[in-house]
Amino acid sequence: MIQKLLLAGFLLATLPALGQKGSIYARENLIAWCIVPFDSKERNPEQRAEMLNKLGFTMLAYDWREKHIPEFDAELEALKKHHIKLQAFWLYSGPNPENDKNLPIILDLLKRHGVKTEIWCMIGGIKDMDKMTQQQKVEAVAKPVAYIADKAAEIGCTVGLYNHGGWYGVPENQLEVMGYLKRPNIGIVYNLHHAEDDIERFPKFFPKILPHLMAVNLMGLQKGNPVKVVPIGEGDAEADMIRIIRESAYRGPIGIINEETAPDAEVGLTMNVEGLKKILKQQGDSGALRSYE
Repeated sequence: MIQKLLLAGFLLATLPALGQKGSIYARENLIAWCIVPFDSKERNPEQRAEMLNKLGFTMLAYDWREKHIPEFDAELEALKKHHIKLQAFWLYSGPNPENDKNLPIILDLLKRHGVKTEIWCMIGGIKDMDKMTQQQKVEAVAKPVAYIADKAAEIGCTVGLYNHGGWYGVPENQLEVMGYLKRPNIGIVYNLHHAEDDIERFPKFFPKILPHLMAVNLMGLQKGNPVKVVPIGEGDAEADMIRIIRESAYRGPIGIINEETAPDAEVGLTMNVEGLKKILKQQGDSGALRSYE
């Protein structure tokens, strides 16, 4: 309980202000996500911020590749200039993040700019996971997560465990890691575009991750074997998941993704916003729809 209260305190400082009756799907509560490496126009930081202003986004979750590191400072400066909040900063690390050359660059960047944000964290590269017991897996993943969370806490940031397939991406496993660590600044970022195996059981586990949920990123899901990831509104599973999320106690931000939608980030974001609006109209979420007028 104490951990949940402490995490809630961290999150309140980073969540957008919604009225008690405000919809989590309102335009001002949307985060643009997967628009840096997934953009055929390869916009620079200024062009990207201008695009977000044009589309009405007030938050960005920043994903990047090695070639973008020299632009980190320019990115934060452009966001500040255009009044866009850095809601999250993506990080992929391995079993020994103390040797990760990129982690100190990110931490120093955020510290210098005085930005307190979420670090959306993926952990990979842990060997022989298939030979471990469940407890050994928890401990193996917990080690790098603890290091990153402690370093993030030093500059007032939180860490979101990011589902991207594999053992680490299973929500119940993430809950076990969090329970083992008991760090107050660790939460969960849940992604529908990596939820192919979760469709049927989503109503069962979603209430369990709800107290720890930092962000939800939407995408369309078309049932089948295999499940297909499609733009929002073109699937046959995401509408129910979107409804469940809206009817829950979740009050955090909602990510709109471009990754698997269109080569041009502006086109992809627009397509998914329009797909979301289609679902909101079907579900009668007039409060959210008014924010797009």
